[in-house]
Amino acid sequence: MATELMTSKSYISHHLTNLTFGKLPEGTTRYDGTIVGDGGVWTFAHSSATVNEAATMGFWAINVDTMFWSIALGILFLWLFRKVAVNATSGVPGKMQNFVESIVDFVEDNVNSIFSHKNALIAPLALTIFVWVFLMNLMDLVPVDWIPYIASQMGIPYMKVVPSTDINATLGMALAVFALIIYYSIKMKGVGGFMAELSLQPLGKWLLPFNLFLEIVGLIAKPISLALRLFGNMYAGEMVFILIALLPFWAQWVLSVPWAIFHILIITLQAFIFMVLTIVYLAMAHEEH
Repeated sequence: MATELMTSKSYISHHLTNLTFGKLPEGTTRYDGTIVGDGGVWTFAHSSATVNEAATMGFWAINVDTMFWSIALGILFLWLFRKVAVNATSGVPGKMQNFVESIVDFVEDNVNSIFSHKNALIAPLALTIFVWVFLMNLMDLVPVDWIPYIASQMGIPYMKVVPSTDINATLGMALAVFALIIYYSIKMKGVGGFMAELSLQPLGKWLLPFNLFLEIVGLIAKPISLALRLFGNMYAGEMVFILIALLPFWAQWVLSVPWAIFHILIITLQAFIFMVLTIVYLAMAHEEH
């Protein structure tokens, strides 16, 4: 619920601001008007800064809320699935075991239908991606003011709870997948085979520079599309929830419930797409052309 002390613009800006920690370089003007001295200073960025502090921190800036929630949800996933695996029974399964087994079977069916090679990493990787991304997306269904309000009472000015609305998180996962694509492309085909695929197709050796340009662009597009697709859909969904929160109380209930129900499909679909494309890209890395 937007407070009377905030305008609509400042409310939206506040909810889209990460809790960023990093090192300000020497000579930076801080939000309180002071100038950073020799050697810079480690500090939390402030949205009302004279200079955009998070951008000024550059590479050394870290979105603390993104890291906290993504790691916490990853630990929750590992704990829950391990607990079910340890307590699994061959008899009539309980509700939680049945739920986890259905997810595992769903992921395994998709892997078997797409990936025809032998690699013990692919199925666990696909399961991790699907469940982890789903849990991060699921945080979008938490009312937008609840956790930020609790954080503000603890003296924490900003708290974004949906890691997948941060391009740093989605691009980080996409780059990890990209590293695996390069690794298995070289492992399965050798350096020569991998370079041949990049330079000798689709138009043959006489147009090698053009082939190389096309293939490199296509290769780089894989992690970028993975990251931007997930980020764009979740960011847009979060923005809709924030805009709904600006409406009168009765209108919030009328609009937020249908949108939340529809958004359940979106968060599941985005996790599924990220998983399937990862499997497809790694299957292509194992195949020779």
